[in-house]
Amino acid sequence: MKNGKERLTANRMMKHLTDALERGEDIGHYGRLVYAMIARHFLPQDELVTLLMNDPSMNEARAESLVDQVVSRGYSPPKRERIVEWQAQQDFPICPHIDDPDEANVYRDLAFPEDVYERIEEYHHEKAEAASA
Repeated sequence: MKNGKERLTANRMMKHLTDALERGEDIGHYGRLVYAMIARHFLPQDELVTLLMNDPSMNEARAESLVDQVVSRGYSPPKRERIVEWQAQQDFPICPHIDDPDEANVYRDLAFPEDVYERIEEYHHEKAEAASA
């Protein structure tokens, strides 16, 4: 059975981000945010913090703060459209193959815990109710 990091890096974008972090590259504000929003479902929190600290703009306090923010606010993994939008706002390519419409769709390649899908479904249900009111 694959460990969390192996499951995470089955997605090409997440492998790209993980490799960049392991090389000590600055993956940008949105790259770090995307990484934390997705990787928290696959990696223990201490391992995620350690990986984020490889980014030269991060230290332990900033990495822990980012992870705590993402977890406490229950951020769901971003949809492809949001990743494309965020990538346009920074130099580092979050997804280097962004022209491929299948890229950056983490829901296609990764299996998230059931509660992620339940929160998304609940959000869309609430949004539909608000629109019809």
